[in-house]
Amino acid sequence: MGRDSLIRRMWSVTRQKLEDGALAILFLAALVLGTPSAISGFRKIIEPVPSIGTAALAKSEAGDSARMPLLGFGAAPAGYPPQILFPAESKGTRAWLPPHLGALSAPELAAHDPVIAICIDDLGEDRARTDKAIALPKDVTLSFLPFADATPFLAEEAERKGHQVLAHVPMEAMGRTDPGPMSLKVGSPDIAARLSWNIARVPGLSGINNHEGSRFSTDAASLVPVMEILAARHIFFFDSRTIASSQGARIAHRFGVMSAGRDIFLDDTLNVAAIRTELAELIVRAKRDGAAIAIGHPHDVTLNILTGWLSRDHGVRLVPVSAAIRRKTERDAQIGAE
Repeated sequence: MGRDSLIRRMWSVTRQKLEDGALAILFLAALVLGTPSAISGFRKIIEPVPSIGTAALAKSEAGDSARMPLLGFGAAPAGYPPQILFPAESKGTRAWLPPHLGALSAPELAAHDPVIAICIDDLGEDRARTDKAIALPKDVTLSFLPFADATPFLAEEAERKGHQVLAHVPMEAMGRTDPGPMSLKVGSPDIAARLSWNIARVPGLSGINNHEGSRFSTDAASLVPVMEILAARHIFFFDSRTIASSQGARIAHRFGVMSAGRDIFLDDTLNVAAIRTELAELIVRAKRDGAAIAIGHPHDVTLNILTGWLSRDHGVRLVPVSAAIRRKTERDAQIGAE
């Protein structure tokens, strides 16, 4: 063996030993400290980079490929930095989970005063209006369109500001309405893969709600793989109820997934008087039923009204969507027991 070959071999062995020693030290530190950051750091070193794709996604329609290029399927390079295409890391058990999934500890439900929740969805595409929504009180829940370019960054910012974050997952609508790229479609074999992609695009999310979905949400069989994934990931389902016959909450409950539907659309009619009327109805329903949930959108008129309206006392408490869902669940259980 030549001198140069011997040196290279000795260096390779030495480097391997150093790497093994570093991993051992990091692992011991993770065990001793027991902190999520230490354990997460160790996992990131020893685990392979997660993949966003499956074989099923390779068969996505040409329209989806053109509008939302995917990595690893022979399509054009994606328009996003690689780090935002990786699935968001799990943050462990959520506080809103029912007893069989996790402990209930949210203090806002200890009292019996009526609660309201307001979710602003369709966020991510219009950055200026999304920023305005993020500036609303932190108990306003914000739901982001997964396919919007800026969604990963804006969702992280919303979570840093204290908002509960949802993925506004596109689902098949009636007629020819296009919900957007990577939408969930009735009877499709890749529903689970598409949902996983949508979830991965919204870091820090606690739940999902449907964007469109008037057809998909009425098909119980297609909802099954959705609820299986949500149950496995401890993610709740907030039903936007774009159609009265939605099966979303019913199928969710079969799989132990926290779920309830919205009560009010704030801005179907886009003017000041109509939005104020819907807000008044939200208060009425909350005081009657104990909890009520509204959905609004990032229109200037909606955001402007909410900025002032939320600064005043209306005899109800504003809570995140998950807390209102839990209150509704408790109420329904009590009614069922009677």
